[in-house]
Amino acid sequence: MKILYFAWLRERLNRGEEEVSPPPEVATVGDLIDWLAGRDEAFAIAVEKRALIKAAVDAKLVNHDTPIAGASVVALFPPMTGG
Repeated sequence: MKILYFAWLRERLNRGEEEVSPPPEVATVGDLIDWLAGRDEAFAIAVEKRALIKAAVDAKLVNHDTPIAGASVVALFPPMTGG
């Protein structure tokens, strides 16, 4: 699965995307965020306030409890503001 990072997440991680193969127990967006944080200290620091991180699965905005089984792309980004 491809993970895309946007805005300050991209800047803090110094990468815009990566390919990952999470283990079967990683079932939801929230699980994925926790798993990514457990394997990458920079990611863990960047998503310290996980509730602020927004997500999209295959281009559809979702909650952290959304399943990721069969997803091709998960995008993670900070809150957006209008203007």
